[in-house]
Amino acid sequence: MLENIIFDLGGALLNIDTSQTRTAFARLGWNEGDWKGINQAGNLIFENLEIGLDTPALFREKIRELLPSYPTDAEIDDAWNAMLLDFPIERVNYLTSLKSKYRLFLLSNTNELHFQRFRNIFEGSFGYSIDLLFEKCYYSHEIGHRKPNPEAFEVVLADAGLDPGKTLFVDDLKLNTETAEKLGLKVLHIEAGTLMERLPEFLEKTDS
Repeated sequence: MLENIIFDLGGALLNIDTSQTRTAFARLGWNEGDWKGINQAGNLIFENLEIGLDTPALFREKIRELLPSYPTDAEIDDAWNAMLLDFPIERVNYLTSLKSKYRLFLLSNTNELHFQRFRNIFEGSFGYSIDLLFEKCYYSHEIGHRKPNPEAFEVVLADAGLDPGKTLFVDDLKLNTETAEKLGLKVLHIEAGTLMERLPEFLEKTDS
């Protein structure tokens, strides 16, 4: 029987659209070729922010070095956060209903800038902190590790005292669920936006 569920954030609970960030940065002069280059050679710009190695201020300076213009802090933050959309109410209500049966946790690859923004989105929509949905939230920029690195999962398992065999991990990225499975967790890989179509049926079959 399952006792614990660890949720991903973006794509699972929070709707995201990375194309909106690409479009926003394009308005600042960043073309598609720049994106290909940063994915190959400069990816640490994003990863270092996600594991807390770089501050938002340093992140912004690195971004400015890649742009023909000199955007303000607010313009960079708005472009970077443009991908963050909304929390559908049915997902939030469903998690609230699960709290009586399971210990719920959040494990998210995120960063200080996104962290501030999605918390504001949630609180603006529901009037309380997203933290209250979970027993504890684990964010990559705070724990110093990001998925799919095993260390990210190990931090959660050890800190919360979870038995992997009684713990389900839900994520929309296959690499993340593959790592979790190797560590002994039960996993549910979903397509982005399909939590409500997949998880209730999965839990019903698992607990029957």
